[in-house]
Amino acid sequence: MAYWLFKTEPETFSWEMQKKKGAKGEPWSGVRNFQAAANMKAMKKGDRGFFYHTGEEKRIVGIVEVIGEYRPDPTDETGKFGLVDVKAVADVPKPVTLAQAKADPKLKAMVLVKAARLSVQPVTAEEWKYICKLGAVKSS
Repeated sequence: MAYWLFKTEPETFSWEMQKKKGAKGEPWSGVRNFQAAANMKAMKKGDRGFFYHTGEEKRIVGIVEVIGEYRPDPTDETGKFGLVDVKAVADVPKPVTLAQAKADPKLKAMVLVKAARLSVQPVTAEEWKYICKLGAVKSS
């Protein structure tokens, strides 16, 4: 299993909105960055991802599972970009903030810390386990 981080503006699509989609999940559409798209192309069903609120919050608030692999994004008129489908799996009881990640030596190499603007990014297994511990996630 691989791990990822999906960034979204909570005013546009929030964790609460994702949870309301239930088991059918939601397409992660609208990505228009080639590196983020390449990351989504690498995703497999069953991979897990952190759900990250950007904007004022800047924090990891939930965990999603990839339930549909990369396919064309119907919202992309150029035909260059695709999407994956994700469903909510668990809340992060103690959301982990960007400031917290930046201040933690164990997370200094994390893509979130080094390339914070990338909208879909990889997370190492070690980072995943550590962030789940910080966030008081029971099982992920």
